[in-house]
Amino acid sequence: QYEAVMGNNPSRFKDPRSPVERVSWNLAVLYCKRLTARERDAGRLPAGFEYTLPTEAEWEYACRAGTTRGFAGELDRMGWYLENSSSSPHPVGQKQPNAWGLYDMHGNVWEWCSDGYGAYLGISVDDPSGTTNGAFRVLRGGGWRDIERNCRSALRARATPGSSGDILGFRVSLRSLK
Repeated sequence: QYEAVMGNNPSRFKDPRSPVERVSWNLAVLYCKRLTARERDAGRLPAGFEYTLPTEAEWEYACRAGTTRGFAGELDRMGWYLENSSSSPHPVGQKQPNAWGLYDMHGNVWEWCSDGYGAYLGISVDDPSGTTNGAFRVLRGGGWRDIERNCRSALRARATPGSSGDILGFRVSLRSLK
């Protein structure tokens, strides 16, 4: 799908069933904009909706799938990480999904979020939006080269929007513009 929308595949690992990697935050945002335009033009996207990167809060909520533990299940059954990846990402959907049917939320590739990286507010809020300022963007989920603790639901990382590498990918979210 990435190649169909963007015209190329920047991945080091080219299996079409695997997550696209070596994608910067800037390219992931551009992909979402192009996908939105393509789907609108084809009449497949209802008015008032767009494809985007999830916020950090949306990503964690989806990853946890109603759980409160560090992982939404047993990591070896749900994700690719240093101990079981054989030094590469894997095709999506080979591991067990979380309780909401979402695959590869733990491990495989780090996923960009729409938020800028900043300190949490320090107060309890529902569905917070992160900062849009700052030099860094949030990454979640851990990757195939990471140790187990780096794949936890709550762990956050950061990188500059132009960063890319064979552990950096993204997940698309459908958002209402209302």
